[in-house]
Amino acid sequence: MENPSAQKLINKIQLDLFKNGFNAENLITNLKKLRTYALEQQNPVLTKAIRLTYEHLEKNNAFLIAIPDDEPLEDGTEVITEDTTGVENNIESLEYLLSIFTDLENKNNMLDLREYNKAFIAF
Repeated sequence: MENPSAQKLINKIQLDLFKNGFNAENLITNLKKLRTYALEQQNPVLTKAIRLTYEHLEKNNAFLIAIPDDEPLEDGTEVITEDTTGVENNIESLEYLLSIFTDLENKNNMLDLREYNKAFIAF
């Protein structure tokens, strides 16, 4: 995200996660604020990803989505390897998703963001 206030908010979310650990309520509140910046930026993939993230947190009180697989399939598409039976927080995946929000100019980040969106919907 290009907006300096959005960048600060992402950094705050990441720092809170690192210092204080997982707190769904705080994450949801901050992601809802972040979504307003995404709406201003008019990036529908990012806006949807943020919404799906906080909806997932509201529903599960945990982040249960795996990091998108780096290995493309033979047809060139990427696949998500996820364990939908797990009930443990995947903090590493959440941290990665948050880091993607900071650099949307990278085409691989946008691809991963789309994969996250697919995984949220499939969950």
